[in-house]
Amino acid sequence: MGGDLNAKVGQDNECLEHVMGRHGLGERNENGQLLVDFFASHDLVISGTIFPHKNCHKVTWVSPDHKTENQIDHVAIGRKWRRSLHDVRNKRGADIGSDHHLVVAKFKMKIQACKRTEQLRKCVIYRCYLHVLITSVN
Repeated sequence: MGGDLNAKVGQDNECLEHVMGRHGLGERNENGQLLVDFFASHDLVISGTIFPHKNCHKVTWVSPDHKTENQIDHVAIGRKWRRSLHDVRNKRGADIGSDHHLVVAKFKMKIQACKRTEQLRKCVIYRCYLHVLITSVN
């Protein structure tokens, strides 16, 4: 799940390590607290806070006067799939026709599919590399 959630979750993850990382941007606001509570109750992780990046790669929205920068667009992933996530960052140069930056999440998943043969049942592992682009456009 991802999108323009207008929630600043900040850096403070004390007692919330299962919901978010410590690499958020700014301070948590009221919407951020609601988002953290919702994700905690649904066993989701705020993936944009897990990976250390420069602030310019965390910022997802910039004000028209270029003075205010926020991380308000988020990608959520189930805690079970957290190890499959390899990176989440913004792409500032993408032309998406919005004042928001494109948020890109990279996953690497191993999916096991069982194949039935005449004499025995073999399991074959397929490696699937997903690059999920999630944009938040107003």
